[in-house]
Amino acid sequence: MKIQNPHDKFFKEILGNVTVAKDFLHHYLPQNIMQVIDVNTLEPHKDSFINEDLQESFSDLLFKVDINQKEGFIYFLFEHKSYSSKETAFQLLKYMIEIWEAKMKKEEANELPMIIPLVIYHGKNNWNVKTQLGDMIKGYHKLPSDIQGYIPNFEYLMYDITRYSDEEIKGHAQLRILLTIFRDIFTKDSNGLRESIHQSVSYLRELEDKQTGLEYLETLMRYIFSAGKNLTRKDMYKIIEQIDTTYPEGSEIAMTLADMFRGEGKEEGILKGIERGLELGAKQGKLEVARNALKEGMQIDVIANLTGLSKREIEKIAEEMQN
Repeated sequence: MKIQNPHDKFFKEILGNVTVAKDFLHHYLPQNIMQVIDVNTLEPHKDSFINEDLQESFSDLLFKVDINQKEGFIYFLFEHKSYSSKETAFQLLKYMIEIWEAKMKKEEANELPMIIPLVIYHGKNNWNVKTQLGDMIKGYHKLPSDIQGYIPNFEYLMYDITRYSDEEIKGHAQLRILLTIFRDIFTKDSNGLRESIHQSVSYLRELEDKQTGLEYLETLMRYIFSAGKNLTRKDMYKIIEQIDTTYPEGSEIAMTLADMFRGEGKEEGILKGIERGLELGAKQGKLEVARNALKEGMQIDVIANLTGLSKREIEKIAEEMQN
């Protein structure tokens, strides 16, 4: 089944984890802000402030955190479209007002909490928009400073990860995977994206908990095959081979890839074999998968790992197919 808005799902599944969010703040917030934030108080809020019309272009995450020993919020706005948006500061202001309104209505608060807005962007083009609301207001910067005080203005923190080098992508495995793939999903061709996937999968070896590694691998693969529009079936097989070499514990994850492709017109070859295999039964299904994988040129060692068949059985199938 095709994943609706895979960018949103991947973003929220990874960065919505408090541990990963703390990792991001630790490595990417300016030091002066980190000095007034108690990251140990960070906790997620499930509220979203993006309306349905904008969900294909934006995602958001809200975290409560103590700022200067007072309750405050960190607000992540994630832009997953191919171009930078001039109205981002204005949209952020609307979302911040909604957060304040919710706080006042639900808790009848007399004071508004502090909100620090962060924007993460991964479009095809570099971000070329200024980061202050005042930049949208005609003539604002030409006013005397005492007059500017009457006009709302604020600045947001901007993270254009399309510009990040490998060395600038920091943090633990989960965060580096998120930023690496978001950086490259729109900008790299299929060969470049496969290299990024290989690099990202290698980060999983840093995780001591193998179950966590497998869960992140599945999340990554579901995103890749939903959002990587330029990937072909052959690319998929090469990626599976890379996984088998780089992170062999995750080889069986490849058997779920049919679900990721279903509904996108990619139910051919090994994918149909997997589906037919469910109908034919375990042994016959594995043979069917092996035949289709061989047709696509997948290596015998990888097919053996995926299906549980012996190399000799697969070699026999290959010989039969040649006759």
